[in-house]
Amino acid sequence: MNNVNKRYIFLFSSLIFFAGLVYFLFIPSFETQEFDKNIVQEIADGVTTTTLLNSTNSEQNDQIENTEIFENITEEELSEIEQLLINNSLNTKSGIEAYLLIGSDERNENSSASRGFVEGSRSDVILLGIVNLEKNQNFLISIPRDTLIINSCTKKIERINASFQNNECGNKAENLAAAIYNLTGVEVVNFASFNFEGFEKIIDGFSGVEICVDKTQREGYSFELQKGCQIVSGSTALNWVVSRHTEVLVGEKIVDSNGEDISTWELMPGVSDLTRVQRQQYVTTQLLKEVKNFQSINELFKFIQALEDTFVIDETLSLNKAVNLLWDLRNIDINSIKKLTLPTKPYVLDDGRQVLILSKGFDEFAKEYSIGD
Repeated sequence: MNNVNKRYIFLFSSLIFFAGLVYFLFIPSFETQEFDKNIVQEIADGVTTTTLLNSTNSEQNDQIENTEIFENITEEELSEIEQLLINNSLNTKSGIEAYLLIGSDERNENSSASRGFVEGSRSDVILLGIVNLEKNQNFLISIPRDTLIINSCTKKIERINASFQNNECGNKAENLAAAIYNLTGVEVVNFASFNFEGFEKIIDGFSGVEICVDKTQREGYSFELQKGCQIVSGSTALNWVVSRHTEVLVGEKIVDSNGEDISTWELMPGVSDLTRVQRQQYVTTQLLKEVKNFQSINELFKFIQALEDTFVIDETLSLNKAVNLLWDLRNIDINSIKKLTLPTKPYVLDDGRQVLILSKGFDEFAKEYSIGD
């Protein structure tokens, strides 16, 4: 073999090596999950054997074990609940396609210590993003996790967050998307999900997020926010968003000579899952505002690359599509995004468990806020 051919072979091999190095170092390898819209439709229609589980048996067992299904419901109460869920009846809303953002309560030992460790996962955050640049319509719609549904796969009555599980019908995202479709008639086109640890990483990736509160507040030792605005870490933001027992400062803050807080604190009135929903929307829009700080789409791409182990996205949501969607948001006023929550009212089951039921159908809700066509 002459020297010219050797040089060409060496050059070709070097190019292949370099291309491989670029791919593994600079192309984000997001974890993906199958998301088949035909399967979602079949689940919504009550078909129960459409796909095989992609998860391991242990993962499946974790999901089933940690799902709260209301099985001890009397026939009389079941009939009453079915009447109460009349607003859940499907009325397909044409002209609306949504992007689903799922925040699961799945966590591991690296998650915020104050939240504790639990097995399995449920969807703690369910956000529908509806973006229509042509009509200048942009909505962020929250579905409270305690909203009561009849699961079209299992035929069981449960909270909607419990539908985020693998079973004989489909995977976690497909089952949740089917539940959303049956609840609202809205088709989910793509989804992305993150867990508690991922939530913290996203915020820390932006070097924190600004939170403004009108009263100094805390929950134990997990967080303390001062009256006014402050930049907080992912851990603090997470603990504030999921707080159920928020306290507010009464009077002035007092610290003794040992540095111990001896101030008077009292429980913040009215804190509920709807409060958590409002905080979720607040933090989400604060993060969307940060997109405007990127000078180029390549800079945004590199930022998302650093978060490659944070998200799980569906197989049809390419990285370029995700980046372009975020980049397009720079052209809208983030403050103009309508932040809405499905209208619900509290309901107490006979055994004392508290849930939420829709107080009006999604069709009426969409008409009220001019969502879609």
